[in-house]
Amino acid sequence: MSRKKTIHPAIPELQDQMQKGQLSRREFIRYSALLGLSVTAAGQLAGLALPRKAAAAGIKRGGVLRVAQQVQKIDHPARFSWLMPSNATRQIWEYMTYTDENNITHPYLCESWSASDDLKTWTWNVRKGVKFNNGDTFTADDCIFTIQQWLDDAVGSSLKGLVGAYLDPSGIEKVNDYQFKLHLKRAEISLPEDFYQYTAQVVNHRTFEGDMKKAPHGTGPFVLDTYKEGEICIVKARKDYWQTGADGKPLPYLDEVRFIDMGGEKAPQIAALKSGDIDLIDASDSPGPDIMKAVKGDSNIQVIPVTTATTRVMRMRVDLKPWTDNRVRKALKLCQHREKILALAYQGEGMQGQDFHVCPKHPEYCEKPIPKYDPMQAKQLLKEAGYPNGIDVNIAVGSEWTDIVRYAEVLKQDAAPAGIRVNIQTMTTSQYWEKWTEVDLGVTPWTHRPLGTQALKLAYTADDKGKPAAWNESRWVDKEFSELLAKASGILDVNERRKVMCKLEQIQMDRGSIGIAYWMNTWMCPNKKLKNVIAHPNLLLLFNEVWMDV
Repeated sequence: MSRKKTIHPAIPELQDQMQKGQLSRREFIRYSALLGLSVTAAGQLAGLALPRKAAAAGIKRGGVLRVAQQVQKIDHPARFSWLMPSNATRQIWEYMTYTDENNITHPYLCESWSASDDLKTWTWNVRKGVKFNNGDTFTADDCIFTIQQWLDDAVGSSLKGLVGAYLDPSGIEKVNDYQFKLHLKRAEISLPEDFYQYTAQVVNHRTFEGDMKKAPHGTGPFVLDTYKEGEICIVKARKDYWQTGADGKPLPYLDEVRFIDMGGEKAPQIAALKSGDIDLIDASDSPGPDIMKAVKGDSNIQVIPVTTATTRVMRMRVDLKPWTDNRVRKALKLCQHREKILALAYQGEGMQGQDFHVCPKHPEYCEKPIPKYDPMQAKQLLKEAGYPNGIDVNIAVGSEWTDIVRYAEVLKQDAAPAGIRVNIQTMTTSQYWEKWTEVDLGVTPWTHRPLGTQALKLAYTADDKGKPAAWNESRWVDKEFSELLAKASGILDVNERRKVMCKLEQIQMDRGSIGIAYWMNTWMCPNKKLKNVIAHPNLLLLFNEVWMDV
C-alpha cells in the first residue's frame, strides 16, 4: 500500500503550510498526530529528532512516593469536577489517548486511529494484550461502554457537552473485539485530544456500576489499596502491567504512591516538602507562585515551569437577575482593572485576559486589545439598565484559592466607583465545588485545554434539546456563537480556524457571560530525588515511569 493511501490527505497540505512558514514544526506534528500519523513519522516529515526514552542505566526500582493532595469524594470518573481525584485515580484507570506536555496526542489504550477525509468517521484500533487488574481482558467493549457513559444523561458528565456536541450513542459502531468506529454528526478535529480529558478514564464494562471504589478495576500500573476520603489514598504497583520500562521489565518502577490529605492550606504543604516529609505537592486545582517562590532556592527541590492555558473565570448566571441584562454583565467586566488584578492576585505571574475563554497560547487565538478599566462607562450602563443607584451583588469564592479571593477583593474595591457594591462570600473550595454551577456570580478555576475550541464547547454550549451543557455554569447559550463554534471545530487549517475564532472571541467579549482578567503561569516542584517527572500543562500526575534515586 502506498504512503498516500495510509495517511490523511490533509497531512501533505499541513506539510506545505509548514514549509511556507505558516505552521510551526511543533504544530505540524501535533495536527498530524491528531489525524492518526505516528509521532515518529510526523517528526521525520517535520525534520525534528524527537527525544528518546531514558536508558536503563541508573534507573532504580522501588520506593514509596508521597504526594500532598486533598483526597476527595469520588464515585464516577466522568463526573469529576476537580483534577486532583483524577491524579490519584489515573494511576489505576487509563485513557484511550495521551496528550503530552507539548500538547501532542499519542496512542495509549487505543494503539492507533484514523479519520475519514471529511473528519466525520473515525476508526479506532484497540491495543491487544492489555488486562484489567482483576484479570479481565481489555477490548473495544470497554471503550464503547465508557463513551456511552459520557453520553448518558443520567451520569451527568461534562463530557456530554464536549463529546456530545458531535457524537450520539447511535454513532458508535463495534467492528470487532479490537476495533470500533465513531460516526460523527459533524466534522471534528479535537476528538483524540478530547479523549484525554481528565474525566475520560476508561472503566471495565463488566464490573463498573457507577462507583470506582467498589470495583477498582483499571488497566493502569497501580492497584487501589486504600481510599479514605479526607485522609489518604494508597496505590501499589502491579506485577503484570502492559507497559515495560527501559530495563525490559513491567512498569512501574515505584512500589507505592501515597496521596496524603493535608488540607487546602499551602503553608503546611510547603513546609512538609522542604523538610522531606513529602516529595511533591499536587497543585493541579490550586496553582500559583507561592510554592515556586518558597522553594526556588532549595537545593533539594526542582522548579519546573509549565506553559499553560489555566485561568480563573468570573462567571455570571444569565438566567438570574441582574445578569439577564447584558448591560449589567458588561458593567461588571469593565470594573476589572486587569493589570492591577494580575499584580495583586497572582504576583504578576501570567498574562492579562480579555473576557473570552481562548488563551494567547492556543494555536487558533485571535489577538484582541486588552479591555480598559472604565468604571464611569460601567456606571452609565447600569443607569441604562434601570439601576441609577447601582446594584448589590454577592460573589462566591473558594477560600483556599488565595488568588481568587484577592481577585474578588480587588474587584470589590474597583467596582465601587461604578456603583456595584460587591459582597464577597467565601467558602471552602469543596463547598464551592458542590454548588459551582448554581451560584449566580462566582469565580471558577478552569484548567488548561490544548485547543481554544475545547473550553468553549465545555462551558458555553447547549445539548440537542437546548439545555445548557453540564459545565455551562453561566447558562449562556448564543445561537450564532454555537454555529460558529461547530464550524471552527471542524476546520483543520489553523489560519482558517483563527478567522472564525476572531468572531467567536468578539461575540463572547460583547455579549458573553464571563470575565477573564488573567491567564496563569504554573510550576511543578518535586523533590530532586524524583526522576523522569513530566511537568504537564494541566499539572497532571502520571507515575508509571517515575523513579526515585534513593
